[in-house]
Amino acid sequence: MGRSYFVEEAVGQYLSDFSTKPKACVTGLLIGQCSPQRDYVILAIQTPPREEQNESNKNYHPKLADIDEEWVTGHASQLSRMLPGGLLVLGVFIVAAPELAKDIQNALRKLVFSVEKSIVKKRLWNFTEEEVSDRVALHVCSATKKILCRTYDMQDPKSSAKPADWKYQSGLSAFWLSLECTINVNIHIPLSATSVNYELEKNTRNGLTRWAKQIEEGVFLINGQAKDDDADLLEGQKKSSRGNIQHSIQPFDVKVLTQLSQSSGHRSTATVQVCSGSINLKGAVKCRAYIHTNKPKVKDAIQALKRDIINTLSDRCEILFEDLLINEAPDKKNSEREYHALPHRVFAPIAGSNVMLCDYKFGDETAGEIQERFFEMLDQVVPREAIYIAEEINTVYIKPPVDNTDDTQQMQLTKATLLLKFQQNMGVVIAAAVAIFAVAFSFNYFSD
Repeated sequence: MGRSYFVEEAVGQYLSDFSTKPKACVTGLLIGQCSPQRDYVILAIQTPPREEQNESNKNYHPKLADIDEEWVTGHASQLSRMLPGGLLVLGVFIVAAPELAKDIQNALRKLVFSVEKSIVKKRLWNFTEEEVSDRVALHVCSATKKILCRTYDMQDPKSSAKPADWKYQSGLSAFWLSLECTINVNIHIPLSATSVNYELEKNTRNGLTRWAKQIEEGVFLINGQAKDDDADLLEGQKKSSRGNIQHSIQPFDVKVLTQLSQSSGHRSTATVQVCSGSINLKGAVKCRAYIHTNKPKVKDAIQALKRDIINTLSDRCEILFEDLLINEAPDKKNSEREYHALPHRVFAPIAGSNVMLCDYKFGDETAGEIQERFFEMLDQVVPREAIYIAEEINTVYIKPPVDNTDDTQQMQLTKATLLLKFQQNMGVVIAAAVAIFAVAFSFNYFSD
């Protein structure tokens, strides 16, 4: 028996609107949440057109052969940053004419695997064996509006298409539950003396991977209580006269307790490493996750929040490095000190839903620019007054790494320490790099 997809009615209307252009071939992504019993689709988002397509011909109608796989997967990677905990890119859709039906399935299969691959490679966490690995490939006929819904198993590259149900429901996520927490961060990442400039991001990712394991092994208290993993998240909630749960608009407040050291049953070791510098991430960040109301389990809610904690810090670092790479002046001297802006998190609502999507902005970006990016990435108009800034403006102070060429070793050493401070009380994110050469003592608290 195939999977069942419960879909927000607004998604149906969104897909139907493309049928007014019978010659068009439209690709896009499906956003929602998986659960053991059923999957939920709350958004369909068209792949943004390339700038040259908009400028060259507004009456241009892309064909099946014009589908740019790299452009679609790039959109998926960017969009995945805007999804809070609990939400995923569940699959892809294509709206096309009926005569293309035979070729559509091959295109959908290729796209759905490519999209999943592009998203997974950036994650610092892995799906469990119990989780749903199916992703949906949806074909909407532009002439008849008929829908063909199939799924593919992402764990099996050779998997064949399986039929799935596609059912519309009004107000699907209007009362979804939310969990929020502020996570304190204190991560020290030593940089090897043999590290070169381009390895800064790689070292940061390795350090975050070790930290992510600590988060996954942490203890999560929901409204001050430690609950059983298999317990219903809504257990103990008041019921109305009709027997339905009275959903509160207040999110669940979650506290995160992480291990300071291993238990006595594990032996930790200390290593001495010659370093050219270190990276330090300190402070606090806002995290948020959502979960459906169909008998939600505590373990699923906590898992969604854990992944948001890991994703949001990883995404911030990735965006920072991208910005430095793009804006770094080629003739800039290493001794120069610059001010940059690290991204901070902003949220925007989905119409008719309790769910909010997020984005990351730099301090010099205006509300209008954020609004424009939401429209470009989500194909939705978000009012400026609806954009919620979770953190205050962030500032960055950086002294770039100093390069030193050793002719005997024929090796370029980067001597720097990068300090990233996420301070909730000050609303500031500060990054400072100072040239040093040191021996760093790194304590390994994780066992294989």
